[in-house]
Amino acid sequence: MNILGISGSLRQASFNTALLHAAQELAPAGMHIAIHRLHDLPMFDQDVEEQGDPAAVVAWKQAIDAADGLLMACPEYNGGITGALKNAIDWASRIGKGRTTAALTGKTVCVIGASPGITGSVRAQDQLRLILRRAGARTEPQGDVLVFQAHTKIIDGRLADERTREALGRHLQGFAERLAATAP
Repeated sequence: MNILGISGSLRQASFNTALLHAAQELAPAGMHIAIHRLHDLPMFDQDVEEQGDPAAVVAWKQAIDAADGLLMACPEYNGGITGALKNAIDWASRIGKGRTTAALTGKTVCVIGASPGITGSVRAQDQLRLILRRAGARTEPQGDVLVFQAHTKIIDGRLADERTREALGRHLQGFAERLAATAP
């Protein structure tokens, strides 16, 4: 089972990227998580799209196409998702030249997130799920992974809190079971 991991943060010491690395360690047997960076995606511009997707956008859409599911680690900035994550979704929600459907259409997405705040990334995750459904993706209704006060649980780029690691592992197992149950 090939999962594409996406961090909504571009920061080098990102809590959400660290959460994806922990997911790679904790993934159930048979699940492989590859992390795709959003750093090279240009801002969505329909004029650019009409000339043909830039190489970074083509690679982004191909990575989604090749994945059995997506794992999005969502930070919360000002009560919402990051511009980088919204931009990536905007590109992936477009059909573009040479395609018959958008890359996100029908994809199953599991949302997780970390934040230094006391509510984790609950508002951003809710917003992300709405945007993903609008883009044609299926979001997992299973419980939330809201890593609150992430700076106390992610130390030197590693998820160190054992209870959070156990919860993430259970969440990934549930995601794997859901994907297996809905596979064609």
